[in-house]
Amino acid sequence: QVQLVESGGGLVQAGDSLRLSCAASGRIFSNYDMGWFRQAPGKEREFVAAISGSGSSVYYIDSLKGRFTISRDNARNTVDLQMNSLKPEDTAVYYCATKTYSGGSHYLPNNYNYWGQGTQVTVSS
Repeated sequence: QVQLVESGGGLVQAGDSLRLSCAASGRIFSNYDMGWFRQAPGKEREFVAAISGSGSSVYYIDSLKGRFTISRDNARNTVDLQMNSLKPEDTAVYYCATKTYSGGSHYLPNNYNYWGQGTQVTVSS
């Protein structure tokens, strides 16, 4: 079993920054890819970013490249999402997730088998 707990969400103004953190417990954290997804009201869950177990490979949705940065600290069992220049359209519940097996696209939520409870990010204009 893997437990994931997100933190760091909140209400900010457009142009501000936020750093989300996801704390993992359970299995050996460094073995597994981690991802961040988001879901806005009335929309499907959307891939944001992912990072390999070692941290050597990162993946982003093209529209967020340059504003969002994913990182991980395997010593602390955490994965972070630094979000800069936030826009109102970034408003969503942000989830971290992991897939405890090899293979499968990083971009598809169905490939992740453990999820956190989510943290709300609201960006006002």
